[in-house]
Amino acid sequence: METLARFHRRRRTFLSGHEMINHGERNQSAFILAKGWAFSFKVLPTGERQIVDFQIPGDFLGLRSILFRTADHSVEAVTDIEASEVLASDIFEGFARAPRLATAVLWAASRDEAMVVEHLVNLGRRSAEERMAHLLLELGARLKLVGGGDRTGFDCPLTQYHLADALGLSAVHVNRVLRQLREDGLVTFRQRRVVFDDFERLKVFAAFDTEYLDQEGPLLH
Repeated sequence: METLARFHRRRRTFLSGHEMINHGERNQSAFILAKGWAFSFKVLPTGERQIVDFQIPGDFLGLRSILFRTADHSVEAVTDIEASEVLASDIFEGFARAPRLATAVLWAASRDEAMVVEHLVNLGRRSAEERMAHLLLELGARLKLVGGGDRTGFDCPLTQYHLADALGLSAVHVNRVLRQLREDGLVTFRQRRVVFDDFERLKVFAAFDTEYLDQEGPLLH
């Protein structure tokens, strides 16, 4: 408990739009998100943005930026957020004091990698409608673990531009996809709320299985 408390001794707040971690910079901090949403991304030389993942309360932000010494991506706040700043020394001292903490961090990194694999499949092999359905179901499953959603849906601060940059679509295409899913009676995204109109049928449509999210958490025994 003392080790975990050390991780939360530097609580910071950031406004929506603030870039908390900058691609290419060295010796940056990581964060544990307590309130709000963020997203990790990379910007191409053309100025186009690819969102790699969205972060919700409980997630690590920028873990690789301290383990690799140089950040390989950027992180921006979607909403106003609260987060605990974590230094490299906190991580390494925590590993020495509490080996189970190392297991938990390894689990978090492994789950992030599993999500990236699913996102790659999304971009490469799923239709636009399937991509959208899969992403919304994934966000719902993750939020359910922290009390932010259930089978009926969840509050969602993301814009169509966020969704477009995460799914490799244009904002206009995102609008069409959301309209099609709504007309098919599967899911409705309106006024910052995702509503699962037919949860089971949506899961079948997206071939969504929570196994890759490992909802039971790290094996500590």
